Amino acid sequence: MLSDKNMQEQNKVLLSSGWQKQACMAGLLILLLASFICSIGIGTTALAKKDIIYVILEKIARFSPAKSITDTTRDIVFNIRLPRVILAAVVGASLSVAGTTFQGIFRNPLADPYIIGVSSGAALGATLAIVSGLSMGWAGFGAVSIMAFAGGVLTIMLVYQLSRQGNFVPVMTLLLAGIATNAFLSAFVSLLIYFAGERLHQVVFWMMGGLGGARWSYVHIMLPYFFLGFGVIYYFARELNALLLGEDTAQYLGIDAEKFKKVFLVAASLLVSAAVSTSGIIGFIGLVVPHIIRLVAGPDHRFLLPASALTGAVLLLGADTLARTIIAPAELPVGIITALLGAPFFLYLLRRRKKIRYFSGI
Repeated sequence: MLSDKNMQEQNKVLLSSGWQKQACMAGLLILLLASFICSIGIGTTALAKKDIIYVILEKIARFSPAKSITDTTRDIVFNIRLPRVILAAVVGASLSVAGTTFQGIFRNPLADPYIIGVSSGAALGATLAIVSGLSMGWAGFGAVSIMAFAGGVLTIMLVYQLSRQGNFVPVMTLLLAGIATNAFLSAFVSLLIYFAGERLHQVVFWMMGGLGGARWSYVHIMLPYFFLGFGVIYYFARELNALLLGEDTAQYLGIDAEKFKKVFLVAASLLVSAAVSTSGIIGFIGLVVPHIIRLVAGPDHRFLLPASALTGAVLLLGADTLARTIIAPAELPVGIITALLGAPFFLYLLRRRKKIRYFSGI
């Protein structure tokens, strides 16, 4: 009787947890929709919510035009603000999912999408394109975006090869190789900035991160990378949960740890490279968001991944709205806003981990 009673209580806890997670997801979806509409409406030209909704429905459902909606309003909504808020949401979601994945792989809550040098590789590629005045294009992307994406992807390949020992890649070696590569590439970026000359302002602004150049071509390219990267990572969420227990435990459970480390590293690095190529370097989103969700709902990646994606989208939408309105008509790089929000949280995490280590005797 006692075991049956305990089983019933455990089932109630699981059911309650399930309902809480569903309620959390529903709340995040509603918050994202509200943030989406508010972000489009706020700016140097304020727009009514009903006008925003009507313009969007007009484009989607081909409604007959309303006399109250001007062509200027349509242009602002559909050609200027809508691609920007969609790109902000997708970039925020991509960085958050990548951060969640890296923290799971490294079993380190202080890891973020730039821990293995992806950001420095992307920054080096973009800086080379800007300083050299490289002119090329593909599928709506300019030279800066293409070089940034290539730099990020090549960096993760380099870091993986440097840390590989036969067919085995130790997590700690991978982490150290990433840190060393990050420092090395950052030195080259600094050298290029020194010789940037009249293009210095463009380089610095890109390094700070921003969504001012958002356009539909960026959205069209970014979305497939997001759905591909997120889809692969979420499909193997159980394996990511197993890696949290340690590589030896994962192997004992029948999971090929080396194979899935490659899968997660490639998928997460593609997300980061695509995000950086469209918006520059935006820090702390991938560090802060997974912690917020993990504190609320625990470490299960089957919930943590989609919840982090939604929260990252909301957070970057809010940060970008603040960045383009706080000193309107000018705008701040959104990376400054995220750094101002994320740096204090990072210091809090360091202090909290120090206290935990002290009391646990580790």
